[in-house]
Amino acid sequence: MKNIVIGTAGHIDHGKTTLIKALTGRSTDRLKEEKKRGISIELGFTHFDLPSGRRAGIIDVPGHEKFIKHMLAGVGGMDIVLLVVAADEGVMPQTKEHLDILSLLNIKKGIIVITKESLVDEEWLQLIKEDIRQKVKSTFLENAKMMVVDSVGGTGIKELITIIDQLTDETESRNINAPVRMPIDRVFTITGFGTVVTGTLVEGKITVEDTLEILPQKIKVRIRNIQVHGNSVETAYAGQRVAINLANIKKEDIERGYVLAQVNSMETTMMIDVRIKTLKDVSRVIQNRDRVRLYHGSTEIFGRIMLLEKQELSPGESDFVQLRLEESIAVKKGDHIVVRFYSPIETIGGAIVIDNNPQKHKRFDKRVIQELAIKEKGTPEDILEKHIERYSNQFPDAAYLAKTTVQQIDEVKKLVTHLVAVNRVLLLNNTNVLHQSYYTEIKEKALGLLKEYHKSNPLRQGMMKEEFKGKLIPNNAGKSGDALLALLEKDEIIKVLGKYIALYDFEISFNKAQIQIKSILEENYLKEPFATPRLEDVIKSMEFKKQEIEQVLESMMAKELMKISSDIVLHEKAYQKSKDLLIQYIEKHGSISLAEFRDLLNTSRKYAVALLEYFDNNRVTKRLEDRRTLY
Repeated sequence: MKNIVIGTAGHIDHGKTTLIKALTGRSTDRLKEEKKRGISIELGFTHFDLPSGRRAGIIDVPGHEKFIKHMLAGVGGMDIVLLVVAADEGVMPQTKEHLDILSLLNIKKGIIVITKESLVDEEWLQLIKEDIRQKVKSTFLENAKMMVVDSVGGTGIKELITIIDQLTDETESRNINAPVRMPIDRVFTITGFGTVVTGTLVEGKITVEDTLEILPQKIKVRIRNIQVHGNSVETAYAGQRVAINLANIKKEDIERGYVLAQVNSMETTMMIDVRIKTLKDVSRVIQNRDRVRLYHGSTEIFGRIMLLEKQELSPGESDFVQLRLEESIAVKKGDHIVVRFYSPIETIGGAIVIDNNPQKHKRFDKRVIQELAIKEKGTPEDILEKHIERYSNQFPDAAYLAKTTVQQIDEVKKLVTHLVAVNRVLLLNNTNVLHQSYYTEIKEKALGLLKEYHKSNPLRQGMMKEEFKGKLIPNNAGKSGDALLALLEKDEIIKVLGKYIALYDFEISFNKAQIQIKSILEENYLKEPFATPRLEDVIKSMEFKKQEIEQVLESMMAKELMKISSDIVLHEKAYQKSKDLLIQYIEKHGSISLAEFRDLLNTSRKYAVALLEYFDNNRVTKRLEDRRTLY
């Protein structure tokens, strides 16, 4: 069944609370001061049953200008608004400001309710009706039903309930499959139960024993008990007014404005990219870096406006803006924010979130403006693609992208699959998502790094793998880095040569002198393959420059020559021969001793020991007392 929250709005003393009492039989004023002064100071909550059987939650907001902050804390969760106007006073300043706020928050359904009709004559009532129609022109209430009621005598109340019930059929159902999100508008304790929070569940569903988190504090909590309209339930759904008993947290650790959310579903932020639209009748021009008050969900937070397109913003104008905040906040793309001047306080206009966790922007950057335009009006695929493009250097996975875009993982995976199919992004290890533009940058960087390296080290087989990964992708070694190397090799950008990385088409090229040096070295190390000379002696015996010999040696040590121990070097052919003889002998006899291996190679004990220890360390053999078997 569809869940509906109805709210009031209007000037102080126009009869909002009395109207709710007439609708529900209950007063929403609960504070002593409210009852003493006869005005609403805090938000009031109750409910009533509609003829259709739906149970609607009701939020009563204060009408005094001093309590506009409290009004803003409650209005964001409303589906239908009752704009209350007293017949004897008509549209007043707070009526106008409340109407502006409702429009800025994208409230779509409402009814105009005229109260206190017994205080005026029919002629005056008609004038008030005409004035109201004029004042709501070009707002969401332009074509709204207008009802005249007597909240004390009961005239018109039954008809109003019927209209409300009809209007609930036209309201959009909230998304119960989205990640859980509930702005907290009240916190208190109940003896024997502990901490309780209330709010309108704007998205998702909450079940007893769920583990959620409080944002922006990132405190994990367990759902101990749930009440909807005073009744204990196992599950609460988006669109319901909910009271939740929390475990693992004290009342002092929560404030109005915090958000109860699905664990790891949202990133907190201190910057938001928005489209801001100012009211036509705002009295001041917005300057860059103006300090403002921002109202989102049930929170008030301070920040500064960074105008990205214009030098200043006049009444009725719109601009892309970066809001730089003084505290962390949890928001989602598409959320509506009310913006007010810091002092003197005045509502400026409304903002719609475009990017909930952006990078810091420079003003008048055309690329930034173009990206914001895509994020503002693009398809879900376009928007996710921009997030992937931004976060590619972090090798994001679906869970991370779901968190940054505040979507469920399954939905993100579907979008990624489509983006891969149209070649806009690619997958590494079927996990990490990279944008094609980032991969192009990586390929160009890899080419540049290796070209420069080969130019400086023409006789080296390549750059050490870990050094290459560290320069190519500094923050992403490990499996992601290895998967990227495999992709670069598949695309014939690089080749992986054991612990070395080279350009795909790179080959070592020797000059005449170097060819001679290589030939002499090979001759020395193949002449007596298991009784090789010391490197120092070979170098001294050659009539070439020491630096040139060392360069050739370094090149050969990566391929033709192998260092078996600190003072023994063998030719790769000799090593392979020794390995083959060893394996054949063990396969035939089951094991081999040091002496048997020495005789097999016709070498000294020193060389036999060094080779066997090398085989042990490389898991070719394993030692069992004084014999070796295959590993």
